[in-house]
Amino acid sequence: MINIWTKEEFTTYVLLYVAHCNYIETEEESKYIISKIDEDLYNKIHTEIVMDVDEKIKLDKIKEYLQENKYSHEEKKELLNDIKNVIFADGTVDNSEKKVFNFLKKILS
Repeated sequence: MINIWTKEEFTTYVLLYVAHCNYIETEEESKYIISKIDEDLYNKIHTEIVMDVDEKIKLDKIKEYLQENKYSHEEKKELLNDIKNVIFADGTVDNSEKKVFNFLKKILS
């Protein structure tokens, strides 16, 4: 499966993946993501992430993109910071969010 995403589309996919990891995308999470990207892009990628019902497909897409595209240390750091901001956007962090953060931190390192 080859993903032909821009970096902005990839970032949006990752942030929406994080927002959906506990099956509850809060208004605060959505607002944060939309503050980082264009609302049309948000809607496009939101549809894609909802259609990717299998967790493995989502993770494989993320891993594959990272293998095929070079991210600088600074870009990885910025993406991890955005991931944290999505997780903390609603003021609570559950086990699903912690697990996803640790996994993404590992593959971004």
